[in-house]
Amino acid sequence: MPIPAPVLYPPFNTIRLSHVTLGVADLAASKAFYVDVLGMQVTDEDADTLYLRAMEERGHHSVVLARGAANVRVLSFKVYAEEELDKAYDWFEQKGHSVAWVERPYQGRTLLTHDIFGIPIEFYFMMDRLEPIHQKYALYKGVKPLRIDHFNCFVPNVDEAVAFWGEMGFRVTEYTEDEESRHLWAAWMHRKGGVHDMAFTNGTGPRLHHLAFWVPTPLNIIDLLDLMSTTGYVPNIERGPGRHGISNAFFLYIRDPDGHRIEIYCSDYQTVDPDLEPIKWDLKDPQRQTLWGAAAPESWFTEGSLFEGAAPREADLNATPIVAP
Repeated sequence: MPIPAPVLYPPFNTIRLSHVTLGVADLAASKAFYVDVLGMQVTDEDADTLYLRAMEERGHHSVVLARGAANVRVLSFKVYAEEELDKAYDWFEQKGHSVAWVERPYQGRTLLTHDIFGIPIEFYFMMDRLEPIHQKYALYKGVKPLRIDHFNCFVPNVDEAVAFWGEMGFRVTEYTEDEESRHLWAAWMHRKGGVHDMAFTNGTGPRLHHLAFWVPTPLNIIDLLDLMSTTGYVPNIERGPGRHGISNAFFLYIRDPDGHRIEIYCSDYQTVDPDLEPIKWDLKDPQRQTLWGAAAPESWFTEGSLFEGAAPREADLNATPIVAP
């Protein structure tokens, strides 16, 4: 199925993904994982909420951990200017989506809405700026996360996801097509000039497959594996390390104490040119998942985090990837 032409002048201008709010059952256990193991920096906390940022981030937070049910509360995006929020409000309202202005700590005016599958998404322009810490090397701990990189979501119809997010100006960089049905099995879409801000994977959804953090080098991933394997987190290591065929990135997948999947990620490529042609992959190509040919475990295709308020449904496309025995 052909990839829709990119919308270079979308109805409102989204710059990039910004942050995620995760529900966690045990805030202390989550803090130990995200701060002591991963190396995220605490920017504020109270009895029920923890705000975190990575080392290159100037915004107040890229991860919010909220005590409660283990789910995903919202995926957040930054727009180019304040007036883009009003354009976004009108666009979502015209499509019949619920829209609301909401109050968020450390943010300016914020629009809460949802995509076609019910994924809760919000848009803002202003967030409190913090002092730079990227050269405070005494603070670098764990895997030394530099910045949040992308979200990947299970959705029941990837073709529909690409069409909808494409209208918002997200451009496809790579995709997986099922050769029998000619439908999309997965797609990677960006705004910020990397391989993706959002990716979509065929499956029961909507559910969050993973969020990802960019790290300096593959050696940081090795250091994290050594740390996790000697501090009681061996069961939290799910897949990798390895190099993806798609994106060419070096990766590791781990699970936090609530089972939320996190990818540690580096070494993908630049995609700034608006006329860059998407790269196509066959679902049965063993180098699609991992350039070295290693298949992903079954859990990687079946397990994900529920979005608050969004009821998942089974995928429309019945196609099977290569799964590790």
